[in-house]
Amino acid sequence: MTGIVLTLREVPADLPSWTGRSLYDQHCATGSPFAGLVLKPLVRTAENAIGVVWPASMLCIAAAIGWVVARALPKTVPQHSALRGPLAAIGLVMISQSVRSSLLPGQTSTISVLLVLLACLVVREEQASGALVGLGAALQPATLLFMPLLWLTGRRKAALSAAGTFAACTALAGAVKPRDSWTYWTDHLAVAGLSPPSDSTTGQSLHGALLRLGLHGPVAVALFLMLASVVTAVGLWRAVRYTKDNQALLAVALIGCVAIAVFPTAWQHQSLWLLLVAAGRVGRRAKDQLLWSATLVLLTTAPWLMSLPDIPVLRPVREDLPLMAALATACAVPFLPTSSEHFQTPRPTESIPPKVPQPRRVTWLPSWLGTLSGPDLLLELLMLRVGYVMYARIRGAVRTERATAEEHGRLVDSAERALHIDIEHWANHTITKLHWLERFFNWYYTSFHFGVPFTILAVLYLRRPADFRWARSTLGLITLLALIGFQIFPLAPPRLMPALGIIDTVYGPQNLTHPSYGQLTALTNPYAAMPSLHFGWSLWSAVVIVKLAPQGWTKLLGLLHPTLTLTAILVTGNHWVLDAVSSAAVVTTSFGLTHLLTRPRQVPLPLRLSPQAVTQ
Repeated sequence: MTGIVLTLREVPADLPSWTGRSLYDQHCATGSPFAGLVLKPLVRTAENAIGVVWPASMLCIAAAIGWVVARALPKTVPQHSALRGPLAAIGLVMISQSVRSSLLPGQTSTISVLLVLLACLVVREEQASGALVGLGAALQPATLLFMPLLWLTGRRKAALSAAGTFAACTALAGAVKPRDSWTYWTDHLAVAGLSPPSDSTTGQSLHGALLRLGLHGPVAVALFLMLASVVTAVGLWRAVRYTKDNQALLAVALIGCVAIAVFPTAWQHQSLWLLLVAAGRVGRRAKDQLLWSATLVLLTTAPWLMSLPDIPVLRPVREDLPLMAALATACAVPFLPTSSEHFQTPRPTESIPPKVPQPRRVTWLPSWLGTLSGPDLLLELLMLRVGYVMYARIRGAVRTERATAEEHGRLVDSAERALHIDIEHWANHTITKLHWLERFFNWYYTSFHFGVPFTILAVLYLRRPADFRWARSTLGLITLLALIGFQIFPLAPPRLMPALGIIDTVYGPQNLTHPSYGQLTALTNPYAAMPSLHFGWSLWSAVVIVKLAPQGWTKLLGLLHPTLTLTAILVTGNHWVLDAVSSAAVVTTSFGLTHLLTRPRQVPLPLRLSPQAVTQ
């Protein structure tokens, strides 16, 4: 499922027409020759038309995938209504990394996923379903693994039809593009790779993982073939087992995960299969299934390189998270059979009573929005992903001139001098003399900003769903008010004020015309400094932990987190003292607004007449 990449705007104007040159010249394609042959008519159309028609078509295909998946879910999966389940499935599919990458003209991975799902879950006629699988395999060769699944599950006519369709399409491409076909089948699929490099983190296969570990040559090829054979055999055995257990969607998703691991040209846009594995039941308790689904959704919708700190000991795991998830899913995760009593009725999650008074009625919400106030897993994850995208886009779009940001920085510096709280230079230069402490605060600054709040939200969702509502709403208000602050008052942090002589301990010397913010440079704005979300989110975490944690030592750890965060943002030169002060004001305001909007309200009781009054 390697996917053709035909980004027309990037093709040099002096190249000959696409019909007269190789598909693999200038690394303009990495997919099968048949996929390029099918996409040839698109290149002949107007470029602007492709830019509109292709994304719209991919979104329609994604919607179809979501609808098929929702209809194939086990009947015991709570969907709350006939419409809400399909809509949530469609939304999650659309925001997955696989679908987002397929919006580029020429990416065919989503098409192959839809063809396989239709063949295995919808179309019952043997030859027609086999033809769909064969067509998908011609577009994305990793789909070949579904042919053994058809054969081993008794659909042998479909398997033969798939093989015939694949052979016919491949022969057609070989007749039209013989040189490209030879290049693809002997070079690209022979673990040499075309583009991107095979050892890139986008290559989430066993082959790419071995290359990243430094293994090359015959040893790497032999080890890859051995591991791929074992994973394929185990994955096929499990898929056949779950097919016979009436879990066809899970079986199909398992083979997709096998394809991610064993095909040397499996890139990150193939990760949609990981999302579909959420259809399988894991564990005997309801919260086990919640954790499994949440992990898969976050892994397939958010950049996995941001999920773990970038430190040497975690780097191998961090770079291969999708591959590790695919291997675990294909070979090890113990999905429940339908005969298990816990498949039908999992053990309920034990919830702790809320400590914050809950509203009996929220009158300012329209009745049709009432369902959004409940902690439904799919809707919460959907809102989380959409909210993060909006946050990243808005924060990244709030660009300003360097002169304006530096002028505001001088104003803040002058105010701090007048208040005698200008400790940034002293703290920064003091910490640089203690190298071990400098490394600690650099690590703390880059590692805990996202992890701690998301962990708290996950624990509250599982153990305190009532308290989760107000905590989630407060964090959203903090972020919203911070975005407004970034728009109104763009501010250069101390590390980007050349006159102060602050040493950037985290990111190193800066080109002030194009300042760096580490791996988030393309997503964020380095002048979005007031209020500090680092300190704001840590202060929110402390308030929630102190209010809800049962043990005193846990409360102390909660208070320690904003203390270390405040120290980190100051000594690394990333924030002013007044950034933290404004952040504390934003946090206080957000908690106040949440309490005002969700405080208990008196609901008038219906008038009850006594029997004597009724008689009279």
